[in-house]
Amino acid sequence: MARKPVGLPRGVEFAGQSVRIRFTWNGERRCETLAHPQTPKGIKAAADLRDQVISLAKHGVLDEKRYAELFPNSSYSAVATGLTFGEYAQTWIDGLEIVPGTRRNYKGTINNYWMQELATVPMTTITPMLLRRVIAETTWESTTVKRTAISRVNALFKAAVRDEVIERNPATAIKLPGKAKKLIDPFSVEEADLIIEWMYANFTSRAAQIYAAYFEFAFYCGMRTGELRALRWDEIDMDKRVAHVCRIVVDGKVEERTKTKHARTVMLNSRAMNALERAKRIADARLNQVRRKRQSSPYVFPPSGSSEYILGATTPGGHFAKALEALIIKPRSQYNCRHTYATMCLMAGMNPAFIAGQLGHSVQVLLSTYARWLSSTTDWSEVGKLESQIGTKLVQP
Repeated sequence: MARKPVGLPRGVEFAGQSVRIRFTWNGERRCETLAHPQTPKGIKAAADLRDQVISLAKHGVLDEKRYAELFPNSSYSAVATGLTFGEYAQTWIDGLEIVPGTRRNYKGTINNYWMQELATVPMTTITPMLLRRVIAETTWESTTVKRTAISRVNALFKAAVRDEVIERNPATAIKLPGKAKKLIDPFSVEEADLIIEWMYANFTSRAAQIYAAYFEFAFYCGMRTGELRALRWDEIDMDKRVAHVCRIVVDGKVEERTKTKHARTVMLNSRAMNALERAKRIADARLNQVRRKRQSSPYVFPPSGSSEYILGATTPGGHFAKALEALIIKPRSQYNCRHTYATMCLMAGMNPAFIAGQLGHSVQVLLSTYARWLSSTTDWSEVGKLESQIGTKLVQP
């Protein structure tokens, strides 16, 4: 028999380690066990839910669908049968044609933000109101995380509609929160050159020298950090001054794809070519200095140690932070090397479509990401057009 400690609200009792409520609906006595802890907060939540149920029943607005929404795990619900959210989510994720890293991200999002509340809920009983409740009761780390979680569960329900598991997508009614603006904080050309010069002058050990060339190339080619670490010599044509970008390092492993899944050819300017020539000399000198026989790495920027390529962003990031600290330059992520290249190109008046192709962006993404720098190159020329019309004659006092 359930325990009934003194002081519990009417219709609320303990059942094992859970809290249970009792009420009457349509002349039938019912009890529902809730996943609330036996704490003052859990007891109050159970009592509040019971009051809500009684109020809805009193006003005649408690139907089977609403009941299933309030008690998704109820054995009473007439519609609480069929494929559950957890069962369908597993099938959906397993069937996605995506790379392992992306699959892990999808699985993590569904597990972290949806499974705890929806795992055992039948797909056919999930409503927009239920989703809103889950969203409201979740503590979100950031707006971006919240957008991602809602977008991915929306994709899941879209697939369920196509699979004829449900008739309508309940996530369609959920509005995405505003998109957080990414921090774009590029370096000036002067800052970039100071950083590169400092690295060449101060990274004198065999292990660190390669990072000076790495960052000169990063500043003057605009590749993503994972693409830089995966760049191989057989993808570079020094005569034609081009690099073929077709792979990326993700979670310490080289994957034969780029972030956008589209390979591209990057044209190399004189500074990027200089970085490659320096990288070649550094790698050759390092090989000549090791006593034991060692195969040269096929990668352009090989680290010291046993790995042929830089496994993660932490090591180059540490060298980058060291240079910024020494030069008393505002601390920023190494990814801003890519932003620096993009803004250099825009402020030089280069064609946005060409820049987007070099970066591996769509033109739309380029313009939305770097709009401030795009407009700054033409703002004063636009003001000049007005000046030519109004003239320079001034009204004298």
